[in-house]
Amino acid sequence: MVTLYEFAGGREPLRKLIDTFYSSVLADPLLQPLFGSGKPSHVDHLTDFDAEAFGGPDTFTRELGFQHLVDVHRGLEITDAQRERFIELYMAAVDKVGLSDDPAFRQALREHVEFGTTVAQQNSHAVTDDQLHPLNAVPHWTWPGPTSTEPADPQEAS
Repeated sequence: MVTLYEFAGGREPLRKLIDTFYSSVLADPLLQPLFGSGKPSHVDHLTDFDAEAFGGPDTFTRELGFQHLVDVHRGLEITDAQRERFIELYMAAVDKVGLSDDPAFRQALREHVEFGTTVAQQNSHAVTDDQLHPLNAVPHWTWPGPTSTEPADPQEAS
């Protein structure tokens, strides 16, 4: 079974996605307050997180660890509107960078970002550790594989 990481094309297409997404977040009046003026390392950190979650290298866990993710969200008090806007901009970035429009792939990406934002939102409101979401490691996102049987490269069809 091909992983989401492999289907997306590896780290570079994911980095392009996250770079595009992050630029839109920093320009968005609803989300920008959560991110401030931005941090240059955030694109790489989020790329590493998504790559690991999608079946790629475990760079995020080895270099930062999941507790880092919990710590950066604590106290942000993410609203439902901010969570929904985050998902909207992430999926818009998927379109903008031209990642596959395969329905199963798109659904897996949406489910991943919806779940991740749910965890982040809960952790952002946690006053005590028992109020944190129970997730304590990068989730490994799976999917059934591409919906389409069409090859990714049109030259492979001949």
